[in-house]
Amino acid sequence: MAAKKSNGKTNLIGLRKREYRGGVTTLCAGCGHNSISNQIIAACYELNIVPEEIVKFSGIGCSSKSPAYFLNRSFGFNTLHGRMPSVATGASFGDTSLRAIAVSGDGDTSNIGLGQFKHVMRRNLKLVYIVENNGVYGLTKGQFSATAERGLKLKYQGENTYMPIDIIMEALSSDATFIARSFAGDAKQVKELLKAALTHEGLAILDIVSPCVTFNNRPESKHSYDWGKEHEQQLHDFSFVPKEEEIMIDGEFPEGSTRTITMHDGSTLVLKKLESDYDPGDRWNAMRVVEKSNQEGVLLTGLIHLNTRRASLAKMHNLPEDRPLNRMTERELRPAKKTLDALNAKMF
Repeated sequence: MAAKKSNGKTNLIGLRKREYRGGVTTLCAGCGHNSISNQIIAACYELNIVPEEIVKFSGIGCSSKSPAYFLNRSFGFNTLHGRMPSVATGASFGDTSLRAIAVSGDGDTSNIGLGQFKHVMRRNLKLVYIVENNGVYGLTKGQFSATAERGLKLKYQGENTYMPIDIIMEALSSDATFIARSFAGDAKQVKELLKAALTHEGLAILDIVSPCVTFNNRPESKHSYDWGKEHEQQLHDFSFVPKEEEIMIDGEFPEGSTRTITMHDGSTLVLKKLESDYDPGDRWNAMRVVEKSNQEGVLLTGLIHLNTRRASLAKMHNLPEDRPLNRMTERELRPAKKTLDALNAKMF
């Protein structure tokens, strides 16, 4: 049976695209973060997600202002600098019925928040974690962040003498279950990656190079529009296919053909092979390919790694799916006296 189609004005749940928007942006004109917000709006609209069923999280920085610019019907938490993963973990643990989207920046994640970033990956929280990566602290006038490349020269900061932290390599070394990189100037790819990430049963890391047009858009900067457009190399061209439109392709996977990867909920990701035989399920090969691209000065984009075998945090702790913890009464949540006595007895 063919899948239902929207009437062009509303999606399948009867919502218009404008109902997924947020407030008017106060970021600089041309900021890549605004493009990412627009693709979050488009992805949620096309996936027919009820906005109230999403909760948003952010830390501190230009990137962390972004949740104000999409899904104004969704509740959100703007947290402390680098501490967003802790709040997201608590909220998601308490209510497993909600989908979670977190927007962070390269400073928020790779500087002050690096420790929390590592731990949210090992817990495999069900969360779409977007790093809007521009290599600078834009909100505080353009200081280098930990992702800025060594040798980068900025007008007011001089030359960066430190090696950069690679968000993708950090995620691969921590065995994150969904790892992707994109470029804010590639709207189609950003949207398709977001759609795939929103259906993943675990932590989805999206490192999106998002140029800062005010402080770090010099042509030689690896976080600029010029450099990104000239050096972007896609691993594959793909479209996300929702479950109700599932497409299965059998046989070999030669160049120019497509292959499907089944997600946890039965939805599929359709990959189109270009010039390289790349398997996102092979984590060790992903590390090799990413390191090679770094050495060659290539901005490698696409779905870099996918692991559907690891259980999410909610599954590991057997959290109920029908009634989230925050819907239960104190009587239901409090352990019986006999149980507490037995636990206390083990302490002595």
